[in-house]
Amino acid sequence: MPTPPLPAAPRPHPLHVLRTTAFAIGALLVLVGVGVLLHQPLLIPPLAASAALVHGAPGLPISQPRNIICGQLLSAAIGFGTLAVMGSNGWAAAVAAGLSLGAMMLTHTSHSPAVATTVIVVLQAPHPLPFLPLLALGTALLVAIGLLPGRVGAHPVRYPLTW
Repeated sequence: MPTPPLPAAPRPHPLHVLRTTAFAIGALLVLVGVGVLLHQPLLIPPLAASAALVHGAPGLPISQPRNIICGQLLSAAIGFGTLAVMGSNGWAAAVAAGLSLGAMMLTHTSHSPAVATTVIVVLQAPHPLPFLPLLALGTALLVAIGLLPGRVGAHPVRYPLTW
C-alpha cells in the first residue's frame, strides 16, 4: 500500500521571508566586509549555502552550530589530506567529497555545504594556514549572526536548537 503524499508546507508569511532574506544578506555582507579588512576572500560558495541553512532552515540538524563549524572544518581537513595523497584533480575531489560525507556522518556533524568545501580544497589547493583559520572565522560569524533573528522580535524557530 503506497504511502500518501505529505501535505505541502504552508507558505511563510511575507514579513518572515523579508526578515530571513535581510539577515542572510547581512550575514553574507559581514563575511565580505571582514574579508576586505583581512585582504582575504571570506565569502566562499559553501559558506553562502551555510548561511542559507542558518537563516532559511534554522531548525534542521544540519543548520546547528556544531554541524556548521565542525562539519566545515572536518571536511576541509579531509580535503587537505586527500590533496596531499592524491593531488589536485577531479578524481581526488570526488573521493574527498565522499570521505567528508562519511566522516561527518560518523561524527554526527553532517552539513551538506561542507562537502563543497572539500571539493574546493582539493581542486583549488589553497594554503592551509590562511584557509583553515578563515574558514573557522567565517563559520563562527555565520553562527553568531544566526543567533540574532530569534532574539530580535518574533521568529518561528529560536536558533540554535542544539549546540
